[in-house]
Amino acid sequence: MTSTLPVIGITMGDPAGIGPEVIVKALADPTIRKLGQFVVLGFNELMAYSADLAEIEPFWWRDQHDRLRPYDHDVVVLDYDEFSFLGMDVRSPSKQGGLASMRFILDAIEAARLRKIDAIVTGPICKESWKLAGYGRWPGHTELLAEKTHARRHAMMFVAAPRPLDPHLLEQSRSLQPLLANHRGLKVVLCSIHEPLFELRHNFKIGAVFDPIELVHNAMRDWFDMPNPRIAVCGLNPHAGENGMFGDEEARIIEPAISMAKGQGMDVHGPLSADTVFVKAAKGVYDVVVAMYHDQGLIPIKLLDFSSSVNLTLGLPIVRTSVDHGTAFDIVGKNRADPGSMKAALTLACDIVRRQKARSDIQTLPPPEAA
Repeated sequence: MTSTLPVIGITMGDPAGIGPEVIVKALADPTIRKLGQFVVLGFNELMAYSADLAEIEPFWWRDQHDRLRPYDHDVVVLDYDEFSFLGMDVRSPSKQGGLASMRFILDAIEAARLRKIDAIVTGPICKESWKLAGYGRWPGHTELLAEKTHARRHAMMFVAAPRPLDPHLLEQSRSLQPLLANHRGLKVVLCSIHEPLFELRHNFKIGAVFDPIELVHNAMRDWFDMPNPRIAVCGLNPHAGENGMFGDEEARIIEPAISMAKGQGMDVHGPLSADTVFVKAAKGVYDVVVAMYHDQGLIPIKLLDFSSSVNLTLGLPIVRTSVDHGTAFDIVGKNRADPGSMKAALTLACDIVRRQKARSDIQTLPPPEAA
């Protein structure tokens, strides 16, 4: 690209979902467009359709997807118009949607590998569409990105920003008002990802807990300017096992992983009961929480920041953030999709890239001349 701003590749996700709508709405915000340059891998026709529904004048430049190059435009749509897609009439899982969304992300990975873009922000996919298209071996973007980038270790992290919540939610949840209205944000990393709960025991080992601890320690240091983050580690069982009363996984697996992390100088606490640790983290007692499984970590994130939380992948050689919601087929074409999560994902991706470039500039400065 022609400027020094971060160059962010945005994949549309499943074109039958709300991806086109949230991308258009997010990038229509001039404060977002000031943060970087953005290239959207998807269907220009669906972008235009979504803009028309939202009464937004098209603001982007269109080019063919195989012609990615430096542009003088802040937003470019790389169009895949030669691919057949039924468009907005689908609004459900489909083979076409799976084929298209897979092509978008694979091309984005290649563009990142060639350093044509600085980061990837992914729109929502439909896992059933991937299965219909023959890509069922990957449960989601995270696993695909880890395999295609040859990441030795990876983990899924979520960020809920400290911001006021919808007053209607506060009114309905009076007992939660003190926390919800004043929370300082929440960051969570998962020890397992898209794994059936009853299958967790087969892969629940010391390394499965230690790796996310180390990965998130490095991410907090490098991406969030926290050189010594306070890391809370959840227990697996109720009350963190309560000294073996409700299971021994804490003693056999989690505590040894914590000891390893402490041995490397990390500020790690736990195992802690999951029914209280997230409240403490949201109040600022801890900087990040390591959760043992998907819903243990995602429920508090979505309670605190349902519309604007961000998913990012740790351990990759490229920066990837994502919306923290699905395709929402039921509201496609109704101009009801909230772009908050897409805005937050774009903002975080730009911020991480800027921090990386700043560190790189510092590291490459010549040594001072001798006096």
